[in-house]
Amino acid sequence: MTRPGLAIAILTAVFYVCAVFFGFRVKDLSGLTESERQHLPAEWHAPLSVSIPQGHAGDSIRLGQLIFNETPLYAANHTGARISCTSCHAEGGIQPYASPMVGLPGLFPMFNPRAGHVISLKDRIQECFVRSENGSPLDYDGLEMKALVDYIGWLSTPSPNGVVYKGRGLITLPPFKPDPVRGAAVYAAQCAGCHGANGEGVPPMFPAVWGPSSFNDGAGIDGVQKMAAFVQHNMPQNRKGILSPQDAYDVAAFIREQPRPAFNKAYAHY
Repeated sequence: MTRPGLAIAILTAVFYVCAVFFGFRVKDLSGLTESERQHLPAEWHAPLSVSIPQGHAGDSIRLGQLIFNETPLYAANHTGARISCTSCHAEGGIQPYASPMVGLPGLFPMFNPRAGHVISLKDRIQECFVRSENGSPLDYDGLEMKALVDYIGWLSTPSPNGVVYKGRGLITLPPFKPDPVRGAAVYAAQCAGCHGANGEGVPPMFPAVWGPSSFNDGAGIDGVQKMAAFVQHNMPQNRKGILSPQDAYDVAAFIREQPRPAFNKAYAHY
């Protein structure tokens, strides 16, 4: 073996040994207490559709899935926007760092700063309907509400309540100064193909991001920082990762400047 070849072989062997050593070190959880183990971020796999039970329980889960994925169609009396739950909680509520539904039942009740009091999972669903859906509250104990709660519960079955999942919420972006003028160019180049030159979208596949069919100005996603975090990690869906944090802040600021419905103050307690 030549000297260059020998050197490469030695370096490869050293790299392999180090990788194995540090790999074992990273995976060695023996020093953790049981409580610490339970709070490690956990991998999660969506349940199979065949695991939906038969009978009334399964019918409710399936209805919840339909409402979640095509909200204006299956909850038409409570939606003003042409947006579905899955527009923000992507892939039917399972996409990491797109505010997934996984494990939510175990996190409620919780204090909600916007509401100023402790809320239930049902209350949180109502928030989505009056803000993101620009609609009206569901019947609190009605068929649609039960279906959504049952669907979210079914999604969360692979692991017990309270487990911390990888991908909870949204990514955390460092603060950037947004430039809506530059954001207009980013939108035209990267977003208009799906969401339309005038933000009108192509429902149900691509939701409106401004205009009368979009979320109202009381929705959480209307905030620049939250929208930037969602956009940077999840958009464009077919080219994820091409937008920098600055791009995301800029396009979020541009979208926020566009007209949209006003939040109905009658629902301010949500």
